[in-house]
Amino acid sequence: MTILERFFAGDIRALSKVISHIENRSDGYQKLLGRLYTKAGNSLRIGITGPPGAGKSTLVNGLVHEYLAQKRRVGVVAVDPTSPFTGGALLGDRVRMHEFPTGGEVYFRSMATRGATGGLAGATGNVAVALDAFGYDITLIETVGVGQVELDIIDTCDTVVVAIVPESGDAVQTMKAGLMEIADIFVVNKADRPGAEKLSFDLGQMLDTKARKEGAWPIPVLSTVAVDRKNVDELHRKIDEHIAFVKTSGQFEKHRRQQVKKKILSILKHQFQKEFLERLAGEVDFEDVIDGILSGKTNPFQVGQELFDRFSAPQ
Repeated sequence: MTILERFFAGDIRALSKVISHIENRSDGYQKLLGRLYTKAGNSLRIGITGPPGAGKSTLVNGLVHEYLAQKRRVGVVAVDPTSPFTGGALLGDRVRMHEFPTGGEVYFRSMATRGATGGLAGATGNVAVALDAFGYDITLIETVGVGQVELDIIDTCDTVVVAIVPESGDAVQTMKAGLMEIADIFVVNKADRPGAEKLSFDLGQMLDTKARKEGAWPIPVLSTVAVDRKNVDELHRKIDEHIAFVKTSGQFEKHRRQQVKKKILSILKHQFQKEFLERLAGEVDFEDVIDGILSGKTNPFQVGQELFDRFSAPQ
């Protein structure tokens, strides 16, 4: 049997090889993804994001238990930052896999960002497709949480949970970080610590005063102590409620269609950029161009426009 045949037969080792092939962008990975897309579309994608130390991994751990109790299969993608110097990932022990069954009901994958911005690894969405095609009912995606405005999680997930802790600072700073704009559910984790109640209240007040479109989902603020799995069941319930809400309102399908559109545009952008830069590298002496700029004969903006006009013309 081929790896793909073993994949569709439910072989976990084949799944791991397929994901590695996708993550490494090995030869033929796009054709492989094309095969997987025809079998995908059924898994719900839940994003867990927030600043470092918010307990995202522990929340993910608790949610896995909740979904397993419903007899649902769960795939977990945990994205770690990549060292800008070595290119290596700082991969941590995100989920204690020995807590979970070994029969394939849960699959865990830790990935490196490899320079991608926005909190997600560049291949995260594609790996989510593989987990979907393999038959996982739920895909939990834990983002880096290194402080970026992690807007690209919207393009990958159906529900976004933003986890913060009392030490994250006041709610105003949270809003400035951009998290207010992407959250479907707020979780104040480690709620047994001082300041948690005030943070929950401030967030609630801010959400109440924020202009909300008619028919929009009312964003809840939950308090959890994930290490004790306290109120993780409530978070699980709210996620289900959000999915039901967006499906009933038609927002779910609209959002999925928008995600597909952005995926197509991303593929086109990557291809155009790749071909354009390859042509530049083969025909432009950048040292001469730089000399001209440094001597004051021209400037980067003029050079950029001239090169674009020259190389964007049909060959």
